[in-house]
Formats: sequence, C-alpha cells, structure tokens
Amino acid sequence: MKSVYAAWMGQPVVMQLASDDLRVPLRGTVVGESDAVVRFRLGDGLDIDIYKKMILAIEEDTFAGLLVTQN
Repeated sequence: MKSVYAAWMGQPVVMQLASDDLRVPLRGTVVGESDAVVRFRLGDGLDIDIYKKMILAIEEDTFAGLLVTQN
C-alpha cells in the first residue's frame, strides 16, 4: 500500500506538527520517508527527520509560488 506522504514527495507543503502543547507549522518539501519518520527539507538544503506521530496535517503550500513585486 502506498504511503500518504508519497503523494506529497517533492512538492512545497506546510506541515502542522505537535509536541506536547506546542503546535508548529513548517514550510518545506517532503524528500523521503521511513517507517517512523518523514525526511523534510527546510529552505535550500537543511534536511530534518520528523517523527510521523508528531504530524497533525500536511497541505499544499499555496504561497510557495507567489512572487512579490514592488512598484
């Protein structure tokens, strides 16, 4: 059976994480997965492992493709 995280592989996402009473959104890219963790890339090259039990939600990062221009 295909993992739920496989559908997000390589795409810009926002991942909602929880640890105790703390809730944190992280922007980045899912780049890998094992049985217990998801490998997540922050920015241009910092990869971190996030325990799957900490992940509350994952969704498309709708702001990732927006360009900011000044007049």
